Amino acid sequence: MQFVLTGFTPDKNFRVFAFEGIEADRTRTEFTVRTDLSLILRYGIGLQELPVLCRGLLERCVEGDPQRTLTFTEAEMSIYADRRASDRAEVQRKKALRRPSTPKPTNPVLVPGVIL
Repeated sequence: MQFVLTGFTPDKNFRVFAFEGIEADRTRTEFTVRTDLSLILRYGIGLQELPVLCRGLLERCVEGDPQRTLTFTEAEMSIYADRRASDRAEVQRKKALRRPSTPKPTNPVLVPGVIL
């Protein structure tokens, strides 16, 4: 099933994303995913990330489950934030392992007959 974002609505401190699930036979089903905006601040998740994260939740949860209304829970936000922090730490670790290039000498010794 493919999911297409059709919009969102604000609901107090929540944002409710609407999706259309499209089956291989072109059958369409409506889904909604509710997110708590105060929790996204706590976990450092940007508003622009929410549609993709909600679509990922739908892709994981809808398989074999007829539930059409889901909530992007604090536990899922925590897992995402931990994974993102781990990825950033790995990038920093790889940067630290890079060997710096050898600097060129600032005052080269000129030897007659040698071209630098």
